[in-house]
Amino acid sequence: MFKIIEGDFKNNIYGNEEYLDNWPMLYLLENGKQIYIGESNHVKTRMTQHSSNVEKKIFDKVHFIYSKIFNQSVTFDYESKLIQYIVADELFQVTNKNSGIADKQYYKKQEYDKKFELLWRKLQREKLVKHSLEEIENSDLFKYSPYKELNDNQRNAVETIIQRIREEDTNRIVINGMPGSGKTIVAVYLMKYLTDCKEFQNKQIGFVVPQTSLRKTMKIIFKSIYGLRPSQVLSPSDITKKKYDILLVDEAHRLHQYKNISYMGSFKKNCEKLGLTTEADELDWIIKQSDCTILFYDAMQVVGPSGIDYQRFDQKMQNSLEQRMTSYFTLLTQMRVQGGNAYIDFVKSIFEESCTEKYKSDKYDLKIYLDFSKFEKDMYRKETEVGLSRMVAGYAWPWISKKDRTKKDIEIQGIKRKWNHCTEGWVHTPEAIDEVGCIHSIQGYDLNYAFVILGKDIGYDKNTKQIIVRKELYFDQNGKRSTTYEQLLEYIKNIYYVLMTRGIKGTFLYVCDDDLREYLSQYIEVEN
Repeated sequence: MFKIIEGDFKNNIYGNEEYLDNWPMLYLLENGKQIYIGESNHVKTRMTQHSSNVEKKIFDKVHFIYSKIFNQSVTFDYESKLIQYIVADELFQVTNKNSGIADKQYYKKQEYDKKFELLWRKLQREKLVKHSLEEIENSDLFKYSPYKELNDNQRNAVETIIQRIREEDTNRIVINGMPGSGKTIVAVYLMKYLTDCKEFQNKQIGFVVPQTSLRKTMKIIFKSIYGLRPSQVLSPSDITKKKYDILLVDEAHRLHQYKNISYMGSFKKNCEKLGLTTEADELDWIIKQSDCTILFYDAMQVVGPSGIDYQRFDQKMQNSLEQRMTSYFTLLTQMRVQGGNAYIDFVKSIFEESCTEKYKSDKYDLKIYLDFSKFEKDMYRKETEVGLSRMVAGYAWPWISKKDRTKKDIEIQGIKRKWNHCTEGWVHTPEAIDEVGCIHSIQGYDLNYAFVILGKDIGYDKNTKQIIVRKELYFDQNGKRSTTYEQLLEYIKNIYYVLMTRGIKGTFLYVCDDDLREYLSQYIEVEN
């Protein structure tokens, strides 16, 4: 079905096959380390054009990919797919820019999607790629790649944001979005686009990631992407050292105030360095240190009193510079969870006590387990089948293994497990499958299957018909100190909302509180 022939790009020797002159084809320019992926209806002519391009002179070989089933819609689509997957395969460093990559529909696309798997296996046999598609799809580099195909909603936001930056009439841009709506994808896409764009080459551009766990992952990703550098990935503290033209801030709801944090000393010094008092927060640092700030934010993912809640965030957005404005965008389409927006809305309704019917979907698995042993075994089974299956929980058990690694923190129905041994990149550590991740180790990450334990920090009052929380059974000291009951209720609900929206293919629940389990069982299937 697919034929791959090699040409000598350096010496302009390509062969005499008819399809090289007039047929939609794909091609791979490479030098053993770097690769450029393209498509053309006239590949020989295209090679002549590339040979006069200074940027392409680094290549010596070309691989032409021919198929009699190709048409231009297919080669456009396959070009985007090859860029996405070859970037994440990491055998070569891809030199393509990411402008124009978008999710395109065309006649019989689903059939061609299946045929792409055959092409990939052919490329594996030719030693042009290394990993399987399944392995690549489980990697962070694939999920957060700046070469992801954007949907219409994302693409329109990106195009308008770039226009706003060019016009220099906007100093704050806010992108709101539910979990899985592609906030990080759009953030990384914009970072790559701006870095590649000649008109922004002399601009100081940084990518701020508040969470330590996700920051390490992003540094690894930036190291693997042609044109990006790990040093562009910054902590909030890093940005106090110099001014930036543009700062993109992923997970802006995880920025901190001078409240219930473990690093009050360094926080105070950073405020003083910028001429601010501790009434300021990390969002103030970013606004002060950047001429244009692009913030990716979700108020429902604020999970503690040190976070930037909506009221505080909105107030700072209103205080825009004179004669410049704040622009708002909303990402509306669910990109992570295969249950789509309907599943996200269902989870919200559960915590708002507004659910009216049982969850049903042929696209997404959602169940409550009564037997913790089966819950655990099914997690290991899913891990074997598809990978990236993890157990996560609310902070309803003290972290005793932090000081004594011989001890276990969580015991349910006679089964004992430890909390996550680290937060940085915990999801991909070998130990993660045998541990339980807390909110700080999982927020911002995707899983194939999320096995979520709802601890006794959250319950249900049958008399008032409302979800309740128990402060004495919530063990994140920084997460509850100086909070009112209503604030803690909101934070704990948000934590479980985040945990229940990590799973791409499904979410499975074990509920410790009897009354909460009974409440949820009205709306969620129970595993027998």
